[in-house]
Amino acid sequence: MNDLLTKRCLPCEGGVPALDAAACGELMSQLGPRWTLAEDARSITARFEFKNYYHTTAFVNALIYVAHREDHHPDVSFGYKTCEVRYWTHAVGGLSENDFICAARIDALLD
Repeated sequence: MNDLLTKRCLPCEGGVPALDAAACGELMSQLGPRWTLAEDARSITARFEFKNYYHTTAFVNALIYVAHREDHHPDVSFGYKTCEVRYWTHAVGGLSENDFICAARIDALLD
């Protein structure tokens, strides 16, 4: 089982550093192949493709539920057959473990 799926997001009010590129690389290995790490290691992004608008919006609603439950919210954009999700932790100005936890939970929606 993916270790990230056993964890919950912790409140982040800042005052802690963002994860460095090495830590991000280790956590990326627990995510599906859709996720990419930005060159500056400050965000992760995934693009999801679906058969139609119904499937796309069902996925978007499910990921919004995950975001609400974890109290950690991505940038989301979607259209008829696609959805793009971008995570980064505003309070630390980069990535935190919370971003990877939520990304893993989003991957699990499609398993």
